[in-house]
Amino acid sequence: MLYIGLITGVFITDQVSKWLVHNHMDLYQSIPLIDNFLYLTYVTNDGMAFGLSLPGGQVTLSILSILMTFVLVYFFWLERMSHITIKLGLSLIIAGAFGNLIDRLLAGKVVDFLHIKLGSYWEWYIFNIADTSVSIGMVFFIIHSIYFQEKINKKASI
Repeated sequence: MLYIGLITGVFITDQVSKWLVHNHMDLYQSIPLIDNFLYLTYVTNDGMAFGLSLPGGQVTLSILSILMTFVLVYFFWLERMSHITIKLGLSLIIAGAFGNLIDRLLAGKVVDFLHIKLGSYWEWYIFNIADTSVSIGMVFFIIHSIYFQEKINKKASI
């Protein structure tokens, strides 16, 4: 139940934040939150992460997103008795995948707004809470793989 709450909470936070940006900012408007570091910059993305696209465009991306979301939910079901790190990772990835999937299905594009810049020297791609959730979920996967999977495998072989 904890994980369903996490998925729901991240999903709602993502959707509300995108709604607020879409309804209270102009496209391409940028508001500094921390000068020379963090900005709210409203853009839309009809591709994948980092602005990448697939042959077949939105239809292909939407179909793959739907399939991958089902695969993630199924994988979560298989791992329901696993270590907390894998369940947290999957929960965060599912929440983010579902958040961006809903945007693609309803609007044909994803709202992005978190923008990290170091002055005029360096900037990262503009992203959203769903993207952040997927990235943090992947960190949990890496932590699980490095620190816990080997211990689990050793216990199983004893």
